[in-house]
Amino acid sequence: MAIVSPYTPHKIEHLRFLECLLLFLLVSCSGPQPGSVSATEIYVLGVMQDGGLPHIGCQKSCCAEAFLEPGLRRPVVSLGLFDAHNNKRYLFEATPDLPEQLEHFNSYLNQSFEGLVDGVFLTHAHIGHYTGLMYFGKEAKDAKGVKVYAMERMSSFLQTNGPWSQLVDRNNIELVTMQPEQKQTLSDQLSVTPILVPHRDEYSETVGYLISGPSKKALFVPDIDKWHRWDRSLISLIDRVDYAFLDATFFSGAELNNRPMSQVPHPSILETMELLSAAPRAQRQKVYFLHFNHTNPVLKHGSGAAQKVLDAGFNLAEKHQRFPL
Repeated sequence: MAIVSPYTPHKIEHLRFLECLLLFLLVSCSGPQPGSVSATEIYVLGVMQDGGLPHIGCQKSCCAEAFLEPGLRRPVVSLGLFDAHNNKRYLFEATPDLPEQLEHFNSYLNQSFEGLVDGVFLTHAHIGHYTGLMYFGKEAKDAKGVKVYAMERMSSFLQTNGPWSQLVDRNNIELVTMQPEQKQTLSDQLSVTPILVPHRDEYSETVGYLISGPSKKALFVPDIDKWHRWDRSLISLIDRVDYAFLDATFFSGAELNNRPMSQVPHPSILETMELLSAAPRAQRQKVYFLHFNHTNPVLKHGSGAAQKVLDAGFNLAEKHQRFPL
């Protein structure tokens, strides 16, 4: 017996259209879409504090859910910088999530590249900011001459401590030692300038970066002890840039219950908001908070903490955000 379809050709065509539309919506919501990028821009690759999300040993709901659901996981803070005029890519920080982050970056750019990456800028020697260099070693990619931009103490730390010294000895990485306030010219339209910041400098100094593009500038300070300990004016620096990616490890001083805040000093989001409260809203809108501890309540979309930040005119950085330079 012949099977008769209840759908007319018109209905079938309509269903196919709905299926394509649904597929498009699902794909467009899943992350960056490949495409030729013609602008020099910054791409957010991670937003978390060194331990990431989920955080080791954490039994709270923020981590328990993320352990079960990969879509809730968030990588350690990192920025990608694409030089469109010279088809070059740079990373800020070498995190434990580096392989996935570099893959995201490359998929987003959808360009033809030689080699892994054209350079990595390190801020300091805390685990979330440099340990991704291990993937350039012989146990993984066995890279050749990846440029790593670092300050004097950071460079010395990598040269004199294993296993990092092996990366130098095998020419997996090529250290480019920087000086404070000395601009690193990457092209005639792109430069990066390190700025010393006060932090827990057990093994290296700590820097933030001023990133200058063809028409815009960005400030990147993922780690600092307190703004008042800095010999620079945060307000003045924000005046000079178009985007400011700032340390927001904690929302307030009430998040840690296993150790005193004095052991991990950071400016809380509330402190930074208070410091910048008198600034015009246009200035506050330049600020993108990142480097969130897994306990930070702003990580929950729609939370009172997140809404308070947004209502005050500030922003919360998210993975896959793009910022043209």
